[in-house]
Amino acid sequence: MAATVPADKKYNYEQLFASCVIKPTKYAEIDSVISKMLTHKSRYEAVASRLQIPWFVIAIIHCLEGSLRFDRHLHNGDPLTKRTVNVPKGMPKTGNPPFTWEFSATDALIYDKLNIWTNWSISGILYKLEGYNGFGYYSKGINSPYLWSYSNHYTKGKYVQDGKYDPNAVSKQIGAAVLLRRLREKQLIILPDTGLINQILAQGKVTRFYNGSVTSAAKTLQQLLNRAGAVLRVDGKAGELTSNEYYKFSGEYLNGDSRN
Repeated sequence: MAATVPADKKYNYEQLFASCVIKPTKYAEIDSVISKMLTHKSRYEAVASRLQIPWFVIAIIHCLEGSLRFDRHLHNGDPLTKRTVNVPKGMPKTGNPPFTWEFSATDALIYDKLNIWTNWSISGILYKLEGYNGFGYYSKGINSPYLWSYSNHYTKGKYVQDGKYDPNAVSKQIGAAVLLRRLREKQLIILPDTGLINQILAQGKVTRFYNGSVTSAAKTLQQLLNRAGAVLRVDGKAGELTSNEYYKFSGEYLNGDSRN
């Protein structure tokens, strides 16, 4: 399977993720959910290692589809005591109920072809996460709440059941992109966008800490860091915030920063 994100979606995902601002009132709830994810990280890693999928992608899907319950199918949150009754129906097709969470989760991830997906960049992750739920929100002209609920990129509009869209309904579920963003903010994961990281490291080498002069090098670095998930003002002043973000990738502050 070609792990290629359509160009328009790739750009959109990168821009939305870079400019994503989590609603301050939601941090406590989000951090509580992330704490639960970390408690069961070993279970996610066990499935992830067999299928070559990042553990946190599985954890995020588990939150969205099963409320982090290990007695629910990863396909859609139906009980593990029998095959799924909602879409996708009749899963897993092999084995006999009651199913273990690991067996069903493996089936769900293979069913959605995540096991043969190799593009685990920011855009690649968001593309597969949105695809897990469906791309129906594009036709409605809104950002999918499955990704962006609890952020500045979503206000209202929701499929309240399969095929039924309510333009005034508001999702009460944390968006997958928001969980990804918060995991990155807390430095619990490093998003494997190697090309972008290499650009950041190279640009950081030619960017000096702000000494009163606005520089194009600083602007370029700020733009690259925003693409990687930072929320910086692109003003050409590579001060403490820019240096802090650069440190997350390089392990050192910008040249001229007294903290080095």
